[in-house]
Amino acid sequence: MTKQTGSEFWRDIKPIEKVFQPDAQPEVYMKNIAGDDERYYVPFTETVSSKPVWISPSRNMWCDVLYAKGPGLVSRHYHPHEVFAYTISGKWGYLEHDWIATAGDFIYETPGEGHTLVAYEHEEPMKVHFKVTGPLIWLDENGDPDGFFDVHMYIDLCKTHYEKVGIGAKYVESLFR
Repeated sequence: MTKQTGSEFWRDIKPIEKVFQPDAQPEVYMKNIAGDDERYYVPFTETVSSKPVWISPSRNMWCDVLYAKGPGLVSRHYHPHEVFAYTISGKWGYLEHDWIATAGDFIYETPGEGHTLVAYEHEEPMKVHFKVTGPLIWLDENGDPDGFFDVHMYIDLCKTHYEKVGIGAKYVESLFR
């Protein structure tokens, strides 16, 4: 045990011994999820990429850091399920709403929302932590369905990219829970 200092009374508290149930997987701990090592960002386009930080294939869910290197159209899509977002850096928004998110802003997207995600001009790139329950339904310029993207497509994209950059396709499986 570490000696008690200042107001850290908890230093003398014994940690519990039974942390995980027998069938539980360990937590995912990633330091600095919005780091600058671009090998971990899976490209969607020349300027937009995604760094997976947690993936649930069985629930069609993932958490990522969506990254846009500069201003522009990120994607136009519809969510049949809720999405949570926390802005790490940059400036972004949806053309269909009157708010613009910057560092520290939180957004809850209700199920049934379609929108056009754009990255605005800013001194820092857009980096947003998203929790997505898929699939995303891609929309054309009229808002009509034009394909979809789900966790299984995301996993394939990640495996291909990680193999190509030397990290190895199996890396993405370490994020499965």
